[in-house]
Amino acid sequence: MNFQEQQNLFADPTILCSAIKPVNVSSVPQRSPFRYPGGKTWFVPTFRKWMQSLGYKPELLIEPFAGGGIISLTALFENLTEEAVMIEMDSEVAAVWQAVVEGHAEWLADRILKFDLNHESLAKELKTASTDTQCQAFQTILKNRTLHGGILAEGAGLLKNGENGKGIQSRWYPKTLASRIINLNQIRRKMTFLKADALERLSDYSENSKAVFFIDPPYTAGGKKAGKRLYRHCDLDHTRLFQIAASLKGDFLMTYDHADEVKNLARRHGFQMRLIPMNNTHHAQMFELVIGKNLAWLDVLEKVYEQPPDYR
Repeated sequence: MNFQEQQNLFADPTILCSAIKPVNVSSVPQRSPFRYPGGKTWFVPTFRKWMQSLGYKPELLIEPFAGGGIISLTALFENLTEEAVMIEMDSEVAAVWQAVVEGHAEWLADRILKFDLNHESLAKELKTASTDTQCQAFQTILKNRTLHGGILAEGAGLLKNGENGKGIQSRWYPKTLASRIINLNQIRRKMTFLKADALERLSDYSENSKAVFFIDPPYTAGGKKAGKRLYRHCDLDHTRLFQIAASLKGDFLMTYDHADEVKNLARRHGFQMRLIPMNNTHHAQMFELVIGKNLAWLDVLEKVYEQPPDYR
């Protein structure tokens, strides 16, 4: 590479690769019962490549910000790992995973199939306070499928028009949802679910060199507001998360918003970065950061380079 090429390279420290196209999510098996904001269904093909690049089958996958859980579910259904640990703080999301792990998938599926969804029945159900995990799980699925964008955080409103003007019923597919939930029985004995703070529990697995970690935190670094609108537990110490990631003996993969604060944290710890294209909910192409210890298997994507030194 000559000097002029180097200057062009560093004109923008982030070089985008237009030849790489976003994944069509319809080509990915839909395993999760959630319609989850910020979900990683689009990332599944890249996740598979990472797991294949390891050269061994991890005994454990830890997903500390589980949310809709598509990565853990994919890993278990496709036999990419022996077991998965899913960690999530949100009590409503947690109720669904707890119900599945505790063996209540059939009850939950049956409740979905028998529910006659309309505004009156929805309001009545959601006003019913319950401490029962199964009932909480059902109410969470109802909210997730009838609130705008599937957002469970405070302030989300009900779907008005939805698909084809069907309103709250536009994302309510009882048979499909019931089938997905019942299918989870196939893998539930390989699932461990923890309702906990991810930063408090990650260290429990830091010495396990045969474990791998998929880390997809709320995107609130660098003053970003998306995570604050989408998630109830959006506040996160990003600096501490990177410190914990640096201490992990096993391999990890992070997905993050393309923010300067994140890139600086990754550089500080010697992590590699790549940009990967995705389509947002408005079908506009965006780029997210993929961060890890060794991303040579992702060399088809362009690297995120350091700024050139300024000797002036």
